[in-house]
Amino acid sequence: MMIAPAITPASELTISPRLAKNVRRNFTERVIEFILMLAALSAVATTFAIVAILLYESLGFFKTVSVWEFFTAKEWTPLFEDAHYGIAPLVAGTLTTSAIALLVAVPIGTIAAIYMSEFASYKTREIVKPILELLVGVPTVVFGYFALLFVTPLLQKVIPDLQGFNMLGAGIVMGIMIVPYIASVAEDAMRAVPMNMREGSYAMGATRFQTAIRVVTPAAISGIVAAYILAISRAVGETMVVAVAAGQQPNLTFNPMESAATITAYIVQVAMGDLPHGSIGYQSIFAAGLVLMVMTLSFNIIGHIVRKKYREQY
Repeated sequence: MMIAPAITPASELTISPRLAKNVRRNFTERVIEFILMLAALSAVATTFAIVAILLYESLGFFKTVSVWEFFTAKEWTPLFEDAHYGIAPLVAGTLTTSAIALLVAVPIGTIAAIYMSEFASYKTREIVKPILELLVGVPTVVFGYFALLFVTPLLQKVIPDLQGFNMLGAGIVMGIMIVPYIASVAEDAMRAVPMNMREGSYAMGATRFQTAIRVVTPAAISGIVAAYILAISRAVGETMVVAVAAGQQPNLTFNPMESAATITAYIVQVAMGDLPHGSIGYQSIFAAGLVLMVMTLSFNIIGHIVRKKYREQY
């Protein structure tokens, strides 16, 4: 005759302290993962919300203004009685000032990154890098008045015909402003290159300069290109410097000695006005913002392609 095993009441079951600790730890990790997921999704949701608003308001604009006129007309006067809606002058001003800024920032920022990564001592780097990054904390309106009241008068001594409001002075100051972005990100990428690559170069008889240019820089090209893309996005989206120093006249010109308006400067100009919500002038800032977003996205895609190409090579 078999005897059934005794069943322990649930109240008498005990959990070991180690198992209880693991359960609490797993629960805590799941909660943290959920919070991090919400943070990531909030960023994605914000991006989609911005795109949705731009598209919705731009569709209202394009119901009145044809897409062909918007991209082919050579005048931009949406606030005038005789309104014209050609975005080309704003795009020209944006590209010109950004190009000047990059011509200034890319060489200076890259040289600064190479110096801090490969030549500067630890003490020097710890002093120079924070000072360089202080430029990021300076309000952009200060840079704007610096361009208007200091840089432009200096340029006028060299170029007497230079206008008081011009894209050259604004672009140069924008370049100075974005140097820390390139220098800091590129220097971090160079510092991440393994030391054995440098030691192997030195063992082959290369100098420090040759190692920096021919070994470290190609190995860190992915991060350096990322720094350039960040600088381009910063330059294209800059507002106050061009609004103060470049003037707000939408001229279709690529001559840096003339005044011009950029997309961001126009958006600020209209956003600070008294245009009623839903008017064609108000909706024009969303159409301009959509163009700016597409430009920035295009630069980032190009940068991703270039970065991927060099990563495969090295």
